[in-house]
Amino acid sequence: MVIRLAGTVSESIVDGPGIRYTIFTQGCPHHCEGCHNPETHDFNGGRLAETDRIYNHIVANPMLKGVTYSGGEPFCQPAPLYDLGKKLKENTKLDILIYTGFTFEQLLEMSKTNEDVKNLLSIADILIDGRFELSQRSLDLLFKGSRNQRIIDCQESLKQGKAVIKELS
Repeated sequence: MVIRLAGTVSESIVDGPGIRYTIFTQGCPHHCEGCHNPETHDFNGGRLAETDRIYNHIVANPMLKGVTYSGGEPFCQPAPLYDLGKKLKENTKLDILIYTGFTFEQLLEMSKTNEDVKNLLSIADILIDGRFELSQRSLDLLFKGSRNQRIIDCQESLKQGKAVIKELS
């Protein structure tokens, strides 16, 4: 399966707990003021990549704790990210963290009519949701850019039908 990428980072320590492989998707509808990755907004930018090649690169590194989907907006390309995540879940112990400008509640609503969004949520362990708000920016927040964003236990939230906050360290 093919995905449009802005880029990848093979070993990141800032995009979630532990050493992570981070995938920056290309294309974002949010255009948040002060965005950390404005070059990812253009849906026609970036480059195309095969999810199988990305998978092989990820599993070749025994140091990884998890994989982070960032952006751009990952939920604008849910099918290839689900394809990759499903293979990772079936064959590794890596966790999946997804940054999104959508709220968990918006994604739940979208998942009622979009099977790809529903599938992507089904393999996410941690969801960091909400648009970046420049007025709420803080450098003191762990793995978040602004105070309005939440770190969510995605699987527990899906079970309860409401956002369940998760503490990360």
